[in-house]
Amino acid sequence: MFDHISPASFRLTNARIVTGDRVLQGSVSVEQGLIAELREGPADGIDCGGAYLTPGVVDIHTDHVETHVFPRASVMWDFLNALMAHDMVVIGAGTTTVFDSLSVGASMKRPERREILGPLVEALEQGVARGLFRAEHFLHMRCEISDPDTMALVDANIGRPITRLASVMDHTPGDRQSLDVDHWTERMAREMKLGTEEMAERREELFARSARVGAQVRAHVVAAAAARRLPLMTHDDRTLAHVEQSHAEGIAVSEFPCTVEAAERARALGQIIVAGAPNYLRGGSQSGNVAVAELMAAGLVDVLASDYVPRSPIDAAFAIAEDPALPQDLPQMIAMVSRAPARLAGLTDRGEIAPGQRADLLRIHRRDGRNHIAAVWRGGQRVL
Repeated sequence: MFDHISPASFRLTNARIVTGDRVLQGSVSVEQGLIAELREGPADGIDCGGAYLTPGVVDIHTDHVETHVFPRASVMWDFLNALMAHDMVVIGAGTTTVFDSLSVGASMKRPERREILGPLVEALEQGVARGLFRAEHFLHMRCEISDPDTMALVDANIGRPITRLASVMDHTPGDRQSLDVDHWTERMAREMKLGTEEMAERREELFARSARVGAQVRAHVVAAAAARRLPLMTHDDRTLAHVEQSHAEGIAVSEFPCTVEAAERARALGQIIVAGAPNYLRGGSQSGNVAVAELMAAGLVDVLASDYVPRSPIDAAFAIAEDPALPQDLPQMIAMVSRAPARLAGLTDRGEIAPGQRADLLRIHRRDGRNHIAAVWRGGQRVL
């Protein structure tokens, strides 16, 4: 089992090592699972063939778990088996630390999220305890404030040791992520296989519910996170008022701001800004919101997360570093998918190739502008 093997000691040589401030041609020595030494130039050891060595990705937001829990619209898979399948995908994407972002409450789609959250988190805990995962897994609670059930679900899960992040989100259309209410109604009708009129009725019920309970649920989540000293993120801020509210609540992280104005205000107030890597790779937002490339050009991104494509952080890091229109270099970009998210989540033992840090490492060969992840180590253990 991966969590119960003694970490090895070894040296990786002939590598392009991406450190915090440069790319070093040389070797990395690992002793008992920790990085012991970086050395420039040739040395004996495991020959990496000139590949890049980077820290393992720390992904603070992935919705990918549900892809395996619900492989088809009418099918729910065994939770632990689904999580192990998800784990193989994220480790293959170079993610050595993952914050599985599970929905706490529901706005419209998948009301069964309320019932499955507890058993799904228990399966996650079981997989961790039994050493069934190659990556290290934590829980990111995505708290839907339009649902009154969110409060009880938060109380039941926020004290678990595996819970390390929380976010407040409101998927009621017309305010944050989905500004165009008619487009949202048509899209949801297609996804839920409902008529437009029935979907419009459900939308109005959601509006009424959100107006009735949203402020109370949000205050409950904010207070619960503060009591646990849990890092809390605000999700999909669009307006200056959204940002001002989150800042007044003591929220230090702006996750996926929808506009340049919101991101600029978040930066001015000292909030850490998290953006979605798929947005950059696909050339813009799937929801018609601000493009990550525009935020990157303005220096308004601190962390990249996978959102819904596990491969996207490492691919976006290299692509942005090679984009002549953007100012960030490869060390800066690798830090955005490793060190910066680790520190945001309070993890100080990983996220960079430096002496004393945990040996979470990726060996990456660049071929025709694409990343081939040839090997992955977590804590000095070869896991891929």
